[in-house]
Amino acid sequence: MIWHPSPNFGDRRDGQTPDLIVLHFTAMASAKAALDRLCDPAAEVSAHYLIGGDGCVFQMVQEDQRAWHAGAGEWRGRADVNSRSIGIELDNTGRHPFSEPQMAALEQLLTKIMARWSIPPEGVIGHSDMAPGRKSDPGLHFDWARLARQGMAAQGGTDPGPADPDPALFRTLAQAAGYCAPVDDATLLAAVRLRFRQHATGPLTPEDFTPIGNSALWT
Repeated sequence: MIWHPSPNFGDRRDGQTPDLIVLHFTAMASAKAALDRLCDPAAEVSAHYLIGGDGCVFQMVQEDQRAWHAGAGEWRGRADVNSRSIGIELDNTGRHPFSEPQMAALEQLLTKIMARWSIPPEGVIGHSDMAPGRKSDPGLHFDWARLARQGMAAQGGTDPGPADPDPALFRTLAQAAGYCAPVDDATLLAAVRLRFRQHATGPLTPEDFTPIGNSALWT
C-alpha cells in the first residue's frame, strides 16, 4: 500500500458511513496518468484507492472521508453515492481484461474494506450500476463472477426467466436489486447486462431475468 494523498475530498455528509464499494476503470493510458489526474486539484476527481495493472495499490483518500469518484447517480433509491461509498479505481482502458495481479490485489483490498465497514457482497457495485447510461465501468472485461464466487459481489440468480419477457416486470425486479436510476428500458437492460450478462445483445430475453429474478414471480 502506497500513500499518495489527493486534495480532492471532503467530509461525508449527514454523518453517513460507507455501505457501498464502487468499482471503476480509469480509461487512461497508465496508472501514473490516472494517479496524476486523481490528485490534481483542478480535475476535482479522486478515489480512495487506485490499483495498477501490476497489483500495486495506492491510497489517495482516507476511508472515513468523502472521495469524489461516483458523481451523479443512485443505488437502491439513494443519491449522493460519494457520501456512502468507497471508490476503487482499476488501471484499465476498458478495452482489455484485468490482469491477475490486479484482481488478486483487488480481492485482498475488498476483503479488508468489507470487514472494516460490514459491507455485504450486495454492496459491491460498478460505476455503471449506479449511473446507467452515463457510465460503463468497470466494463465488459471485468470478472464479476470471480468476485461473486468468493462472496465479494452479489451472486446472480439461477431461476429461468418468464417465457414472455415483460419489460415492466424486468424494471420492477431491477429496481428491487438496486437499479433505481430514472432511465429508459434499453439503458436499464444494458446496465444489468454489463453486470450479469456482459456479452448479451439484442432485445430483452428470459435469460435477462435470471440474475435478478425469482421464478415465484412469474410461475
